[in-house]
Amino acid sequence: MAKILGLSGSLRVKSFNSALLRAAVEAMPAGTTLEIASIAGIPLYNGDVEENEGIPPAVSVLKERFMASSGVLVATPEYNNSMPGVLKNAIDWLSRPSADIPKVFRGRPIAFMGASPGPYGTILSQNAWLSVVRTLRMKPWLGGRLMISHADQVFDASGALIDDKVKKQLQSFVQGFAEFVSQSA
Repeated sequence: MAKILGLSGSLRVKSFNSALLRAAVEAMPAGTTLEIASIAGIPLYNGDVEENEGIPPAVSVLKERFMASSGVLVATPEYNNSMPGVLKNAIDWLSRPSADIPKVFRGRPIAFMGASPGPYGTILSQNAWLSVVRTLRMKPWLGGRLMISHADQVFDASGALIDDKVKKQLQSFVQGFAEFVSQSA
């Protein structure tokens, strides 16, 4: 059974990307689970903190969950035509100490999706992540893209996915990523 870890790049309670991850839990194919983790509580990376206090507990917990997963599904917002700083910060902490990079990241399948109230559906954020993924030697799934634009019309006020076309796209996307993860094992 493939166990995929889901990460939202937003800290907002009513985040479209967190809502997209919750919808992805329901869309996962049989034999695959998606467990959502949080980046809340991870402090800004500071080498002095790392040196003097070690890895913060919130980072250690997320790192363990990351390493226990078969793959990672990221729902990334797009801020100022790039990746969200809070998620990049979390990844930076996960790469510390640098000796941990191979066991945390190397060869781990990863896919990106995103939802935005704007017209471009996080395409620039998803593209910006590719250099980070390459540096960490992860295994990106490039077999599909899910970029939901006008997300304010796709989710209701409670964060439920209400657009049938997007539900089908999400189901196809997670199916393809789940197959990729299973083949990568």
